[in-house]
Amino acid sequence: MMNFVLFGASRGLGDAFVKGLPEKGDHVWIVSRSKPESLSLSDGIHRYWIEADLSQKTSYTAIADAIKDEPIDVLLYNAGIWEKEGFQDHYDFEKDDPEDIENIINVNTTSAIICTQKLLPNLKKSENAKIILIGSADGIENNESKQVAYVASKFGVRGISNSLRENLRKFEIGVTCINPGNIAATIPYEEGAEKALSTYKGTRIPVQDIVSLIKVVVSLSKASCVKEINMPAMFDTNA
Repeated sequence: MMNFVLFGASRGLGDAFVKGLPEKGDHVWIVSRSKPESLSLSDGIHRYWIEADLSQKTSYTAIADAIKDEPIDVLLYNAGIWEKEGFQDHYDFEKDDPEDIENIINVNTTSAIICTQKLLPNLKKSENAKIILIGSADGIENNESKQVAYVASKFGVRGISNSLRENLRKFEIGVTCINPGNIAATIPYEEGAEKALSTYKGTRIPVQDIVSLIKVVVSLSKASCVKEINMPAMFDTNA
């Protein structure tokens, strides 16, 4: 039996993690603003919802209080927001609202640091704890994204991963940053990888692929240290 804490897990890629990572008998705490539909599933997995707005400082303590003294085997930080219309051709950095910029940094970077810090006592109780941070191909050198705050935050996630690893090495807690490219997040996990491949003609990564990758990382022994994985879509030549 394993205990998972999954951030940003009410929809898209996070919803795929909730459905695809745990096995029967496992316990999963889902951290999100909106109530996840996966709570209604009857598949032998114990799911609990922690309602939290990660842009608010009060959420950090509320999350830790909800989990209490339970050991955590896998902490997966998948929360991430970006500039309004940031992925559109007409996006203009000059029109970004300073409050939106601050919010992006808070949710994508600051919250990842503090939430992990708050849950370290729980992670130390596990026999083989793993921390997995979901970055982005936009947070890798030589990307062509124009989104200043989002890109900065995802570069920051990589830095968090590096420093956390050094802090936690003595506790044998693995820290991995995964930087995926374009994801077929609109295709639900239960509809299968083939649906994603046919819909996007192979230009976006099925969520099943990322679930499979994380399963491998989680299954490794404490002797292995997987630092960072870059995972662009095959035809994304800019990643």
